[in-house]
Amino acid sequence: MRQEIQKLNGLLADKEREAINDKIAIADLGKKLNSALASRVQDLQKFRSEFFGQLKEILKNRSEVRVVGDRFIFQSEVIFATGQANISDDGKDQLANIASALREIEASIPRDIPWVLQIEGHTDSDPIGNSTFFRDNWDLSTERALSVVRFLRSEGISANRLAAAGYGEFQPIDRSNTVEAKQRNRRIELKLTQRVSAKN
Repeated sequence: MRQEIQKLNGLLADKEREAINDKIAIADLGKKLNSALASRVQDLQKFRSEFFGQLKEILKNRSEVRVVGDRFIFQSEVIFATGQANISDDGKDQLANIASALREIEASIPRDIPWVLQIEGHTDSDPIGNSTFFRDNWDLSTERALSVVRFLRSEGISANRLAAAGYGEFQPIDRSNTVEAKQRNRRIELKLTQRVSAKN
C-alpha cells in the first residue's frame, strides 16, 4: 500500500511539473502572439500614415474635405447632388485621385496585414424628400457609401479591401440645428483600418 501511495505521489508530482511547464509555455506563446499582433498594428499604422499623407497632398486645396482624427471627411456635396446616391463628375475626379493613392499603398502593404478601407455614409436629420428611391436617411447614407465602394472597385481597388456602412443621421458631428451644422453632418468618411478577421 505504501509503495502504491509513493507511486501515485510520484505520478502526481510529475503531472504538477508538466502543468507548470505547460503554463509557462502558454504564457510564452501568448507573449509572442501579442508581440506579433502589436507588430502588425504598427505596420498598419505606418501605411495608414503614408496613405493619409498622400491624401492630404491630393486634397490640400479642398476646404470641404477635412481630417478628423484617423478619418478623411468629405462633405456630401463634394461627391453627390442633394438627395442622390449617384456620384457627380467632380466626385469621380476626387475619388479617382484617392483610388490612385490607395493602389500605390495597397501594392506595398504586406498581404498578411488585414487592412480595409471603410467608407461611411452620414446624413443630416431632415426627413428625406426623395421617397421614390430611398426609404429614409439610413437608406440614402448606405447607398452613398456603396456607390463610393463600387467606384473604388471599378478603379482597381481589391473588393476584399473595401467596406461600406450607412449611419443615417444617427452619428452627427454637430448637434446644432443650424444650416451649417446640417451641412457638416452630411458627409462621407474614409478610414483605413483593420478587419476583424485576419483571413485574407
